[in-house]
Amino acid sequence: MKSKTFLDFLPTNFRHEKSFFIQNNLTDLEKISNLSELDINEIQKNSSLCTLNNLRKIKAIAIFKREIGISPAESYLLLHCGVASIRSLSRLKPYELEHKIGRLERRLGVKTQTKITLAILKDWVFRAQRIC
Repeated sequence: MKSKTFLDFLPTNFRHEKSFFIQNNLTDLEKISNLSELDINEIQKNSSLCTLNNLRKIKAIAIFKREIGISPAESYLLLHCGVASIRSLSRLKPYELEHKIGRLERRLGVKTQTKITLAILKDWVFRAQRIC
C-alpha cells in the first residue's frame, strides 16, 4: 500500500497545482512551505492552469502543517475562516476562532468532519504565539 504524501490530502480543486508539484518533484512539505512569492509567480507563469490563489493556499497549508502540526484538513478550514497565516492565528483568541468556525459551518449548512475543541484551538493559538 502506498503511503500518503502531503499533497494527497488536498481537495480536488487543487488538482492542477498538485499535478504540477508532482511533475516537478515538489512533494516535500519543507520545499512547498519555503516557496517565495517569486517562485509562486514563476509556477503560475509556467503552468497557466495553476492559480495564484491556490498556490498561496497550498503554501499556507504546508506552513501550518510544518510549524504548528495542524492537519491539511484543519488548515484548509482555517483558510476558509479567514486565517491565512501563523501571525493572523496568533492574534486571535481561541473563542474567536471557535466563533469563526461555527459561523462558517452555519453559513455552509454543514458540520465539519474535524473534531476541533476549544482546547485544541487554545493549543494552536499558543503555538502560533510562540512562533511570532
